[in-house]
Amino acid sequence: MDLFETSNDWAKKLEPILTKYKDKKHPLDYHNLYQLVVMVVLSAQDSDAHINKIAPALFEAYPNMESLAVSNVDALIPHISGVRNFGTKAKWLLEIAQTIKKDKNIPLTMDGLTALKGIGRKSANVIMREAKVPVEGIIADLHVIRVAPRIGLITETKDGIKAEKQLMQILPKEIWGEIGMAISFLGREICRPTPKCPECPINSICKYYREHQ
Repeated sequence: MDLFETSNDWAKKLEPILTKYKDKKHPLDYHNLYQLVVMVVLSAQDSDAHINKIAPALFEAYPNMESLAVSNVDALIPHISGVRNFGTKAKWLLEIAQTIKKDKNIPLTMDGLTALKGIGRKSANVIMREAKVPVEGIIADLHVIRVAPRIGLITETKDGIKAEKQLMQILPKEIWGEIGMAISFLGREICRPTPKCPECPINSICKYYREHQ
C-alpha cells in the first residue's frame, strides 16, 4: 500500500506551504472589511487584479455601506461596468448594503455571510479568514480546485463546494483557516496550469510530481 494513500498526516506534509504563506494578505487590495466584502462579490468570475484596478474610484464614490445603501443601479453601474456580470453584481451589492446598512453590521459567520446576495461559501471563507475570526470551512477557489487534486489531497472536481467538503474531511480543523489560501497562493505562484515543480516546497509529497519527474 502506498504511503500517500495510508497516511493521514496531511497537516505535517503541508507544513512548508502553511509556513510560507501564513497570514499573507489576500491578493484583493482592500483596506477595510466593507471594501473586502464589495471586492469579493465583484471578483467572482473576474480577476483580482482587475478588481484592484477599479476599486479606488469605486470607493471614492462609495466609501462605506451607508453611501452604497442609498445609491441605485444606474448610479453604481458606471463604476463597475468593466466587471463581469456587472448588472447582476450591482443589484447584489445594493441589496447587501440595504440589508446591512452600516459597516459595523457586516456578519462574520458562515450563515450570516452566505445569507447575503452574491456571497457563497468560498467568498465567506475568504472574508472570515481575512477578518481573522474562527473559520467554519476551507477556501476552495479555482486555484485550490486545480492544485489540491494534483497534490493528491482530493479527487478531481470542478465544483468548489465538493472540493471544500473533501478537504474538510481529510484535513484537521486547526489548519482550515490557512490551508485554503496557502494552496491558492501555491497555485498562483508555482503550481500554475503548467507547474514549476522544481520550485515547489512540497514536491516531495506531491502525487503529480512523483508521477511526472
